[in-house]
Amino acid sequence: MKRFHQLVEECRQRVAEIYPWDLAQRLEAPEPPLLLDVREPYEFDAVHIEGSLQVPRGILESACEWGYEETVPELVQARNREVVVICRSGNRSLLAADILLAMGYSKVVSLRTGLRGWNDYEQPLVDRDGKQVSLEASDDYFVPQVSKQQLGPRSSA
Repeated sequence: MKRFHQLVEECRQRVAEIYPWDLAQRLEAPEPPLLLDVREPYEFDAVHIEGSLQVPRGILESACEWGYEETVPELVQARNREVVVICRSGNRSLLAADILLAMGYSKVVSLRTGLRGWNDYEQPLVDRDGKQVSLEASDDYFVPQVSKQQLGPRSSA
């Protein structure tokens, strides 16, 4: 049985990663990459990089193909375009980028450190209405919210 962190580390061997400062530079290029945010809609609504395409990881495979209710034409047509996959911390984006590579996308990278790192680099984030989110508010958003139940049982050894 593999654990989440093991799956992520396996993907890290196959998927190229870039850092927030690399992404900031690439966004200044004449042909910027497609920003693919694979977080859930409620996460995207709270904070995201302006211009990102939001496709939850749960429907990613069908969003990449013609003929499905989940098909996202812009994503289907991006097989030969640079795609930067984004999530909260850089783990789900690695898993999603690995899937895109398996599906024939040729220029896929994952944002290492995710939006947390982007925020730490003090780059702009917007909410669902396109309004800029203050650095203070985005800092609050990225504070982990893990409950005691989510921590699981602890050994008493």
